[in-house]
Amino acid sequence: MPQNNTEQAASVSEEERRTSAPENTAASKRSQDASAPEEEQTTDTEGSEEEVDLPSLMDMRARTYGVLARLYRKEVDDDVLKELQGMRFPTATGNKKVDKGYRLLYDYLKGAWEDSVTELAVDYVRTFIGHGVNGYSAAYPYESVYTSEKRLMMQEARAEVLQTLRDNHLKRNQWNEGEDHIAIELEFMQRMSMRTAKALRDEREDDAITYLETQFRFANDHLMNWLPMLTKDMLMFAKTDFYKGLAYLTMGYVEEDVDILKELLDSVNDGEAE
Repeated sequence: MPQNNTEQAASVSEEERRTSAPENTAASKRSQDASAPEEEQTTDTEGSEEEVDLPSLMDMRARTYGVLARLYRKEVDDDVLKELQGMRFPTATGNKKVDKGYRLLYDYLKGAWEDSVTELAVDYVRTFIGHGVNGYSAAYPYESVYTSEKRLMMQEARAEVLQTLRDNHLKRNQWNEGEDHIAIELEFMQRMSMRTAKALRDEREDDAITYLETQFRFANDHLMNWLPMLTKDMLMFAKTDFYKGLAYLTMGYVEEDVDILKELLDSVNDGEAE
């Protein structure tokens, strides 16, 4: 992979993670991240003249994709568990899958204790690694497994994602997994969301539109191409509400995010047509 003008796909500074949340607009309402207040009720903003704070919306999307990616990348450790327990989850986002995912995660986390790290580690292996006998023993977190005829790793999907990373001057960290791992695909959306936010703040509108188009294509061509199957298997193999909740949350969030990206791009095209 090219070594010049590249970024680490998973390296996000703490400063970048602490960006402010967007206004509660119609678009951002459907893109609530896990740091929203637990008891927060979304309000009906239909017909509001308030404009979306797009850079903040991109920041929020990046945070959410970053959290999701971390939970798929490896088992939950003590620090991550404490961080998750300190988050406050929304109760009504308007998306049934997202709401169910948040509720399952919240219910598990409020009862978690010292042994929960071990319990989650066991369930991570059960859910994503399984017995390794065949391609049907777990919810294997690789796109190739779900899109190749013989459910094998390192197939066409991996090559396509690798090329997309190269085309966008991104490289993964020192992590020995295929580029079509769900964590890397989610991190790609995270990184491109961050680029979009910066482009908007720098008033580079053409670049921002290009980044949005890249995300929309990637989400449709890759994430939406296999997430329904992956999350269905997660619900079948996972024993804890934590990983079941993660399945619902991931599927619902990505579905809603694709709709948001489409709305944003449609608004750009409508503006150009006027």
